Amino acid sequence: MNAALRIGYEGAGQLARALAFFAPSSSNKLLETFALRRGVLDRYESFERDHSQPLVWMHAPSVGEGLQARPVIDLLSEHRPEVQLAYTYFSPSARQLAAKMPVDFVDVLPFDATQDMRRALAALSPNALVFSKLDLWPTLAREAAVRGTRLGIVSATLARGSSRRSGIASALLRDAYARLDLVGAISADDADRLIALGVPAQRIRITGDARYDQVWARARSIDRASSLLSRLTSERPTLVAGSTWPADESVLLPAWSRVTAGAPAARLIIAPHEPTHQHLAPIEHWASHSKLRLARLGEADAAEADVILVDRLGVLGDLYALATAAFVGGGFHAAGLHSVLEPAAYGVPVVFGPRHAATRDAQMLLDADAAVSATNIQTLADTVQRFLRSASDRRAAGDAALLVVHLGLGAAERSYEIVAELLG
Repeated sequence: MNAALRIGYEGAGQLARALAFFAPSSSNKLLETFALRRGVLDRYESFERDHSQPLVWMHAPSVGEGLQARPVIDLLSEHRPEVQLAYTYFSPSARQLAAKMPVDFVDVLPFDATQDMRRALAALSPNALVFSKLDLWPTLAREAAVRGTRLGIVSATLARGSSRRSGIASALLRDAYARLDLVGAISADDADRLIALGVPAQRIRITGDARYDQVWARARSIDRASSLLSRLTSERPTLVAGSTWPADESVLLPAWSRVTAGAPAARLIIAPHEPTHQHLAPIEHWASHSKLRLARLGEADAAEADVILVDRLGVLGDLYALATAAFVGGGFHAAGLHSVLEPAAYGVPVVFGPRHAATRDAQMLLDADAAVSATNIQTLADTVQRFLRSASDRRAAGDAALLVVHLGLGAAERSYEIVAELLG
């Protein structure tokens, strides 16, 4: 990184740290990003590090990356119980998932300023620092390398059109990628793109995506007698719509009105990506206007409702077990498609919007006839109606989805081997 760029980047980190002192705790995601970092380094420095044992620091910025990291963490705990584990995240949306990680230390990642990262590294004193997917921070990587900490990435992937491949992002990150000791890439194409970013070719292995192991294990161990699922189990054909944004709902909700016109017994379970009042209220208004009985997830009459509105985080992966078919949000939203693997692991046909080009898993499901990309209200209504009505179509697509997930298994073990080698 050239001197001017480094000075500018360091200044941005210092400014972000200063803002953390003033940002109030809030349901606003941006404000909470700053507020979570107030006092963060004091929390790091209160951690009781056992220097007689090695420590692995795993960083996963958000929920998806955390779910990729989880099976690797589980294997570390199983095979190397003497290793201390630290887990950090960046996005406030990952806070709930992070709290459930079986680790010795968990907290938000400080902003990427030099003094902050030196203090964090001194507090945790990791033998290995492992990033999940691609969220590599240049100052953290540089300061860790200076300390002699081994650096790696697991389940690494880089989309063809990623902004990291050009301009300022590439200049910021090239040195950090060159410092990596071992990288587990999801595919050969990902490996080639990572090499172009600066990762030494001899340090890359093709491991696959540990998320496949995670969703498979979760689906296989699901407790259908749990208090969450047992009271919602129904013979009614059910569409579970997960991680939806308003842009998705502007297509999904009118499409659902067309579905129920021909299939009045059909039921919708909808889990918005951000279950804030501002996001939930328009869905409640739509249901009332459409004369559909709506209940929030925790309400006593939710089992009898036509629309069940999920007003909390952390349960979507279980709710897909109730699906006859699934709609995954983000495909009509600028940020892109969310995880399609969770419903696929239950053998459920998957439907999503047109913005899926950057999502490898979505393309694999499409190629296997396990999913459909709908482009508008009518094609979405027709597709959902077909899956709800036709057992043969539903079974064929669901079996194909299961096969896609099954063929991806084993990545967690290969990723664990990378971490074990980093530990030496």
